[in-house]
Amino acid sequence: MTKGNEPDPRRWKALAVTLGAGFMSLLDVSIVNVALPSIQTGLGASAGAVQWVVSGYALAFGLTLVAGGRLGDALGRRRIFMMALAGFVFTSALAGAAPTMALLVAARLLQGASAGLLTPQSSGLIQNLFHGAERGRAFGLFGATIGISTAVGPVLGGLIIAGFGAETGWRWVFYVNVPIGIVALIFAARLLPREEPRRIRIRTEIDFVGAALLGLAVVCILFPVVQFESGKFANWWWLLPVAVVLGYVFIRWEHRTVRHGRAPLLDVRLFTSTAGFSSGAAIGMVYFCGFAGLFVVLAMFFQNGLHYTALQSGLAVTSFALGSAMSSAISGRLVSRWGRRLTVRALSLTIFGFALTGVAALLAPGDRAGLWMAVPLLVAGIGGGAVISPNVTLTLENVPNQMAGAAGGALQTGQRVGTAVGAAVLVAALHTGTDAAGGRFQTGFAVAIGVAVVIMGVALALAFREYRARRSCSVDENLSQRSVISSQ
Repeated sequence: MTKGNEPDPRRWKALAVTLGAGFMSLLDVSIVNVALPSIQTGLGASAGAVQWVVSGYALAFGLTLVAGGRLGDALGRRRIFMMALAGFVFTSALAGAAPTMALLVAARLLQGASAGLLTPQSSGLIQNLFHGAERGRAFGLFGATIGISTAVGPVLGGLIIAGFGAETGWRWVFYVNVPIGIVALIFAARLLPREEPRRIRIRTEIDFVGAALLGLAVVCILFPVVQFESGKFANWWWLLPVAVVLGYVFIRWEHRTVRHGRAPLLDVRLFTSTAGFSSGAAIGMVYFCGFAGLFVVLAMFFQNGLHYTALQSGLAVTSFALGSAMSSAISGRLVSRWGRRLTVRALSLTIFGFALTGVAALLAPGDRAGLWMAVPLLVAGIGGGAVISPNVTLTLENVPNQMAGAAGGALQTGQRVGTAVGAAVLVAALHTGTDAAGGRFQTGFAVAIGVAVVIMGVALALAFREYRARRSCSVDENLSQRSVISSQ
């Protein structure tokens, strides 16, 4: 707790706890990619069934993010954080012990829902505990956690499977969360600030209709997308226009909720009246569409195309993880001074690095592809680490504290949708390019990289537009101040 305007002396320790738990939940998005062959071997499952281990988690994660943020705003972020973390630990143990494919998928759905409740509490706690330049540093660390967890997942997954064997190694990918989660629970109980208990009426504070509408819209987007790789997208494409209709109804309902003086699930004025939020959310969603999907393609390229082991596949992207870790730590300190200019430069470097990676894949001998791609991936990692942290900071910097949880959930939902869509598009590009080249995986991978570069180019254009808008506002403010001074 803070006294008066004094900051909480334990705020950095509390942040470390929330980021550690958030890292664990986000890690489970990418760590499982390299474990899919092990799961298929261990449970004797089909490729389509195994894909639901990834897709089910992503669906449930995206479904509960905004509702989780709103619950934290209404009921207290510490309370929801502790409940969600306990649920994540329990469902991780269930997933690791699952004797059948059906039970594993069910455990992953519950695990994803717990992660969706957990993740937005971190951004809400940062809004509460930090102010001024410290908030920028804290959001920088939060953004770094998002980026590094995505990059480190394949490496850690490969190490675990190499250590415990191909048949049962996948179980330890889930079990590893249990001791980490228990330690995080102990420290969270000691360090997270206690909140004054609030007397609320659940029916008026929680927008159940809005949650249902948004949840259905997210499912109608993600479900057809996750069917893409299994070839069943044609059966479910009609859900996409349904998602558009549900999204429109959701916006109308939220407007109506605000007009009647009730608490909305997601106040749409965040997008219309909060400076920088809508453009930042768009940049994040488009960037993740090109960025996160590439790690699925990289795993397929190394393991299916070049027959690398899970460990070799993970180690091949280590340079990206290292570059991302370094630049994430630095960019959190630079964002207050550089602003959107940092995002523009970082995106340019990321695009350049990934373009070089595609060229290296085409030119390198198969057994040396990972080595040839190490330096380009390092360049892309340095750029990528400086994209996510500053974008999170700049997107949330003007969000009111009472909306912090819902805003963080909305931002994460966009990223999860972008990740799912990007993975489907880039995997399709990989297969199309490979088939067109007579089965040559290097060509297919280069095609997928090219598509990712184009997508990230759109994110760069959005960032440059936001940079010019901020610069224009800054110039107008300076002129206004000079006018006032001269008139005095």
